[in-house]
Order: sequence, then C-alpha cells, then structure tokens
Amino acid sequence: MADSTLIGCDLFCGAGGMSLGAEMAGIKVRVAVENDKYAAETFRKNHPQTTLIADDIRNIDPIKYFKTAPFIIFGGPPCQGFSLSNTVTRNLENKHNSLFEEFLRFIEILEPQWCVFENVEGFVSFQKGMIAAALKERLEKLGYSVTSGILNASAYGVPQDRNRFFMVGNKAGKSFKFPMPQKVRFTVKDALADLPSLRNGDSYEALPYKKEPENKFALRMRKGSKEAKQNFVSRNKEYVIERYKYIKPGQNWKAIPERLMKNYKNREQCHSGIYKRLNPEKASVVISNFRKNMLIHPFEDRGLSLREAARLQSFPDKFIFCGPLMYMQQQIGNAVPPLLSKVVA
Repeated sequence: MADSTLIGCDLFCGAGGMSLGAEMAGIKVRVAVENDKYAAETFRKNHPQTTLIADDIRNIDPIKYFKTAPFIIFGGPPCQGFSLSNTVTRNLENKHNSLFEEFLRFIEILEPQWCVFENVEGFVSFQKGMIAAALKERLEKLGYSVTSGILNASAYGVPQDRNRFFMVGNKAGKSFKFPMPQKVRFTVKDALADLPSLRNGDSYEALPYKKEPENKFALRMRKGSKEAKQNFVSRNKEYVIERYKYIKPGQNWKAIPERLMKNYKNREQCHSGIYKRLNPEKASVVISNFRKNMLIHPFEDRGLSLREAARLQSFPDKFIFCGPLMYMQQQIGNAVPPLLSKVVA
C-alpha cells in the first residue's frame, strides 16, 4: 500500500497514464483534473478512488480539495501548441500554451514537495527555448531545485520509440537524477504476439489470448486479466487494405504502387509516418493518432486494434477505455506511457 503521506495530484490527467505510473510507484493520487468528457470517463473507470474534477482547470480552486500540501503535483498541459509536428499552432496566442501557467498556479498555492511537468520533446525548443527557461525560472523562484531532460520510453520497459520531456522540481532539499536506461528492451513482437488475430473492422469486446505470454512485458500486461478486451479495429476501405498488402515491416507508403495512389496529387508530400507497417523486431514508432496515420499491424493487413495500441503504450490489459472508438484511440495516443511515468515517479 502507498504511504499515507505520498499524496498526489494529476493535472491534465487525460485517460490516466501518468496517474497509473505514479500509483505503481506507491503514490496515492487523490485529485485529478481533466476537461475532456470521454478522457474523464476513462479516468474515473480506472481510478475509482481518485476525485476527478471534470472542468476547465482555470475554474478550479486548489484549496477546496487540499487542506494540506500534497507530496507531488504532476501533469502535462495539452501539447498542441508545443509539438514539433504542428508548427502552425506554435505561438503564444494559442490558448493551450497558457495552460502551463495553471500548472504553476497549483504549485504556488499548494506548495508540494515535488512537481513533475511533462510534455512533448518539442517543448524545449518552443519560442527558441524561452518557455522552458521561463518555467524553470518560475519554479526556482518558488523554491524548487529543477532538473529536466528528455527520456525515450523504449529505454524504460515500453515497446515504443517515444521521446517525452520531463521537468522535475523538488522543494525538500533532495537531489534528483533521472533513472538509468534499462538493459532489456521490448519489441512490437514482444508486445503483440499473444493478442488475438483480427481482421479489418473487427469489434470484439473480449477474446481469448492467442497463446501464453513469452516475455516479461506481455506477462506484466496480462496481470489481472483473463482475456484480451476491447479488440476494436477501425474499418478501412478495401482500396486501403489493398495498399497495405504491398508494405513490408518497417516500410511506409513509398512501397505502394503508384497506380494505387492516384488520389494523392503529390505523393512526395506524404508524411513518412503514413501507411507505416510496424517492424516486429524493433520498438514501435510513436503511437499518436494511429488511426489517422494508418499504422499497420506487423503481420496482418489491417490497422492496429485499440488493445494493441494500448499495449504499445504500456497500458495493462485490465485498463478499460471509454467513449466512441475514435476518442478512445486519441486517448491512447495522447497518454504518457504508464511505465515511463512509473520510473520517474
């Protein structure tokens, strides 16, 4: 059980990847904040002991929920404005970019011993690094010693090549160093081999596992679950499935014959992540909007199922997502991998 003093608060919690990792590390997440309807529903279902505030964070008085300072406040403001993949919105007028001010407001009022700010790696270069520098300066003025860095999830037990930025602040006079990378790395095959075979457009609430787990990652994901749940695959048109057949593991749209890509005015403008078939022998590419990007299963001619994407993000099989399929897919893509959150926590 978590120490009664290790109380946490999760801001911009989404589906709950950060909270899940923190709880694995022994922190009791008492309060969480999330304004998205379906993400809040998912969080509630999987964290029934946490008070979930489904509201705009700017409307919330932290004192109402904490009589004493929590041990830790953590969170990652929506990253639309910071992401390197979306340069159009990377300006100070974007309302999402002001939300890290709310993160600071909670810290200033509640004065936790520790705080963890998480975001996309592009946060460090936003406004030529001035925003990251300003955040560090503000935390230091509040009495925190600050350490920041970019961690790759694949180095910490997650079968995905995903970089995330973390800034850790401590007010208890303790030094902090990010954890050393783990020696064991997991692949797409490690993550998905025991999950059931599916076809384009399949939708099964629960199916038996295909075989026994063959590695520690799969064994860990299956703990507490007797069957694979939420085996939901978006239905692609038949011409899309025909394109999939030409793409080998690790390849993308460039492997598709030109005669099957006539609806693209300029093939050279296609993003490298479009029509990407995952390489079973490597960690996955970033699981973001995996439906829109049309990430392809390593062996089967279809998109990833919801459970497969959740596995690649290190959500255990007993974790259930809520809402329409496209919203559940987005929750997975937006989440911090729980196992990455755990090592920091």
